[in-house]
Amino acid sequence: MKVLVTGTEGYLGSLLAPTLLRKGYEVLAVDTGFYKSGWLYNGAAQTAHTLNKDIRHLTPGDLQQIDAVVHMAELSNDPTGQLSPNITYDINHKGSVHLANLAKLAGIDRFIYMSSCSVYGVATEDEITEKSPPNPQTIYAICKTLVEQDLQAMADDHFSPTFLRNATAYGASPRMRFDIVLNNLAGYAWTTQEIKMISDGTPWRPLVHALDICKAIVCALEAPRDLVHNQIFNVGDSAQNYQVKEIAEIVAEIFEGCQLSFGDSGSDNRSYRVSFEKIKVLPGFKCDWNARLGAIQLFDLFSQIDLCSDVFFFRGFTRLKQLQYLIKTQQIDPNFFWSRQNENILPL
Repeated sequence: MKVLVTGTEGYLGSLLAPTLLRKGYEVLAVDTGFYKSGWLYNGAAQTAHTLNKDIRHLTPGDLQQIDAVVHMAELSNDPTGQLSPNITYDINHKGSVHLANLAKLAGIDRFIYMSSCSVYGVATEDEITEKSPPNPQTIYAICKTLVEQDLQAMADDHFSPTFLRNATAYGASPRMRFDIVLNNLAGYAWTTQEIKMISDGTPWRPLVHALDICKAIVCALEAPRDLVHNQIFNVGDSAQNYQVKEIAEIVAEIFEGCQLSFGDSGSDNRSYRVSFEKIKVLPGFKCDWNARLGAIQLFDLFSQIDLCSDVFFFRGFTRLKQLQYLIKTQQIDPNFFWSRQNENILPL
């Protein structure tokens, strides 16, 4: 099977593409390259051939001889989405639907879309399921909801979308992100020996390791069509619903000597506990990781690479900082396309 995977130079994509290659898939990778500078450690020995292209510029020719699409290349997380809401909508909603339309026209049956549990926003139920109504609070989550709705309407006998609503990811990746909760707390614990929570840590968040997300994608690709056709799956494990303070306490336990403190109730009112029972129907899927194992993995990685403060705080590992840098230096234009002035810069 030949799979087109978007976002392969990102946090999840740099793990997914090698995973698929090891399993014998042929992979065509697509990434616009915003986060190339965020390289924390050397990853898999084999990586996929990458088409350096914005998803908004993909054409029918790019999808020739493709059997399935895994789409995750969007502006990621809430702060980045708020940086330029109109462009977020243009990329995350319109760009994603553009790719889905290309796939359908090309006769590609399987289309796996990386959605997010952030679509649930502020919970109105004790435990959220895939049948719970979305309540998105940010432009990032709103766009996820819109893409789901548009692709569901496109589903038919020849186009089969599957929606994976991932819990908040964590864990080591060559294209590391330090702007997601467990990774962020672990980085602070290692580099400053402190975790200073600005909130009381009471909101609930579901977590899932990045490698377990990759496992869910593989299971969705290999599952019988009628099992995943036009279906939404929360990706994670019901045992991994944590209050933020629990995550901080786990990190503080693994990173011995770290001082942990809490603040008052924060301004972020998102809080939700999610059920992950439905995804158990996917043959072979079960989470291999939990927050404690993830914290241990990060501790071992930081020890191996001797993580320092300059690296931890480097813009390349925080989505918002990196995009702000590209805008400030005019490397990307107001529409978030690479500036043509870069064509005149010769490689060193």
